Amino acid sequence: MIDRRALLTGAAALLAAPQIVSAQTASDGGFQLAPELQPQMVRVRQQYAPGQIFVLPRSHFLYHITEPGLARRYGVGVGKAGLDFQGEAVIQVKKEWPTWRPTDEMIERSPEAYGKFKDSDYVQPGGPSNPLGARALYLFKNGRDTYYRIHGTTEPQSIGRSVSNGCIRMLNAHVKELYEQVPVGTKVTVF
Repeated sequence: MIDRRALLTGAAALLAAPQIVSAQTASDGGFQLAPELQPQMVRVRQQYAPGQIFVLPRSHFLYHITEPGLARRYGVGVGKAGLDFQGEAVIQVKKEWPTWRPTDEMIERSPEAYGKFKDSDYVQPGGPSNPLGARALYLFKNGRDTYYRIHGTTEPQSIGRSVSNGCIRMLNAHVKELYEQVPVGTKVTVF
């Protein structure tokens, strides 16, 4: 005979099953996003100009406005509480397979993760193991680098979560698509 605790535990496992299944590996980078985080066309308010990007970190979505009232929506990973960018910026630099070096603040905050960068001028070359992934869009505000990026990731499981040091992460296939669609000078608003 099954007791109440076993029944409730089993029911909870069944309810969680779709989430577990949606996070299993697939052919694209070894990871498959939940359906709601997959790129899709959605309706948005007409007030946003075509070409503009806006990000809603709390819901883990980036919107690229394609025409009045319509946007391509992507699931993204965003910064941990207190480490995220908010406000308006402009994409001033675009790079394929960018190099990377953590900021001094990142090295100080997480010496166990970034110790090899301390007291050195080492810069990690671009490539499949680089944390910025396949593409990076560099966000500038008032002509100055914010050190925040929209970029690919080597951690696809971070999409849909608030775990980064502030940047906006996308799957490499998705950031490649966005990279081709947005020119330097594109306005980005993070709410």
